[in-house]
Amino acid sequence: MMTCTHDSLALPETFDFHGQAIRWGQIGTAGPALVMVHGTPFSSHVWRRIAPLFAQRYRVFYYDLPGYGLSAKNPGQDVSLGAQNPVLAALLEHWRLERPHVLAHDFGGATALRAHLLNGCGYACLSLIDPVAIAPWGSALIQHVRRHEHAFSDAPPYIHEAIVRAYLQGAVYTPLPAEVLQAYVTPWTGALGQAAFYRQIAQMDQRYTDEIEHRLGEIRCPVLLLWGEEDAWIPAAQGDALQSRITDVTYLRIPQAGHLVQEDAPEAIAAHLVRFLEPALFD
Repeated sequence: MMTCTHDSLALPETFDFHGQAIRWGQIGTAGPALVMVHGTPFSSHVWRRIAPLFAQRYRVFYYDLPGYGLSAKNPGQDVSLGAQNPVLAALLEHWRLERPHVLAHDFGGATALRAHLLNGCGYACLSLIDPVAIAPWGSALIQHVRRHEHAFSDAPPYIHEAIVRAYLQGAVYTPLPAEVLQAYVTPWTGALGQAAFYRQIAQMDQRYTDEIEHRLGEIRCPVLLLWGEEDAWIPAAQGDALQSRITDVTYLRIPQAGHLVQEDAPEAIAAHLVRFLEPALFD
């Protein structure tokens, strides 16, 4: 099994999903399965400070969503929320996981919810961090890019990179150090990366969460819902509204944390997740 440091998560494995190369990795060799699903515009890199903490007691699986990170970025590729849940369902089958614990952030939250409610994927529990789940969502930048995708995808690289950097800094409460920010920016650079960045924004569509919003009461497992109190992308009021629609939920706001809680307060995620998952070790 591969090794992992707090600075990176290796993605040595490739899963072919209808011709799309999905990069994934695993750490830990014993214990219950814990699957981590990232959001947008990020990658599995967001779990680098959290996954190693659970690898001694869990088998931790993570991957880059199609269109993100090291996974395939193909012209004309469907990377919408409607395309992501079938990939997660296929990976769970590939990994032979029937009822894993799932930790999901942002679009990963919508992906995990859709796989559960639409694809019938069973979870032992579901932990959500600032998930895209109920309307309205989508920043002013997202709405503007959706109307003018080609103008952005054809912008000079230095303009594009400046946009990505500014956009990503808006996801945190405490500004990202240069080297951390660069790790998030790099997958979106170059001709393929730049086109992929605006492709995934152009395909953001609220109908994919509308499709499951009325079914949130049907979630068939305990839910941990964490929300950064200073989230400038999806305000914490959305967390308040979401928790009222889930039957078996533990809801906590994380102070001094923005949308990317994994960077602002990874220790808070780890502490709450340990407490939430602890009973699984004695099942």
